[in-house]
Amino acid sequence: MIDDQRAAGAVVGSAVGDALGAPFEFGPAGAFSSRFAVSAPGGEMCGGGGWDAGEATDDTQMAVMVAESLLERGGLDLPDIFARFQRWAASEPKDIGVQTEDVLTNGMPWDLASAVHFQVNLRAAGNGSLMRAATSAVYFARDGRQATMDAARRISALTHGDGAAWEGTVIFHELVRLALAGDDPLAALPEILTHVDAHHRERYEAVLAPTWHPDDATEFNGAVWPCLGSAVWAVRTTTSFEAAVRAAVDLGGDTDTVAAVTGGLAGAIHGLDAIPTRWTEPLHIPLPGHAGRVLRLPEMLDLTRRLTA
Repeated sequence: MIDDQRAAGAVVGSAVGDALGAPFEFGPAGAFSSRFAVSAPGGEMCGGGGWDAGEATDDTQMAVMVAESLLERGGLDLPDIFARFQRWAASEPKDIGVQTEDVLTNGMPWDLASAVHFQVNLRAAGNGSLMRAATSAVYFARDGRQATMDAARRISALTHGDGAAWEGTVIFHELVRLALAGDDPLAALPEILTHVDAHHRERYEAVLAPTWHPDDATEFNGAVWPCLGSAVWAVRTTTSFEAAVRAAVDLGGDTDTVAAVTGGLAGAIHGLDAIPTRWTEPLHIPLPGHAGRVLRLPEMLDLTRRLTA
């Protein structure tokens, strides 16, 4: 049974984290808290770095495209998702990952583009498929563990040819599924990890261990392992949505994506009501390639309602 408030928390929470983190991307650790003290809340949706206040980035834009494909096609239609991504990439979005852009514009068909990219570059374990996973995690949660894990791998593989990216998305999907059912997703991590591909399990066991800290990361948090590990750390070491997302942004680096993943998981755990209204009110998601459409909180809530219907 899916809790509607938790589902909305996951979708909106991911978008909020994305928009909060965007102005601080590639900045130093601690920049967020040095500017916005916990004791004086307000103004955190500040904009900057090319982003308007409350504007979500490619993370949320791609999540919306996945959601609308699932709804309009009545389920998983991989060629349709890929075509939507391509139309968006061709519309000059403000931000798009280097790897994602190459896959979407290299002229290869949907079922070969990411694999060819991986074969040529031998590196494709970025967080670009994890960042967009909140909507698909909500949609497939009702179908159980195997279905949500399978969908995670297949959607991830559209742009990321490295199985490490797939497995990070698998873990996120399953964490959200458990949270939406009211279970403790972090307590279930040891069990979840038994379903992760053996080639990638050890690295995820390391970054998801209770003793792991983002300072222990061996890669920049634009990689899938430390991104997911940082999100889980932020949720594990805090007791509220607000505190978790603040902690994520304060890590610096790839702040929009780490906060988007954190916000999706924290929102699934704490629910929509835990997200401050001062963060949801300015939230907006422009959709390049979609005739100037801009989604705000009411549209995101309607999107979630349809995902769980």
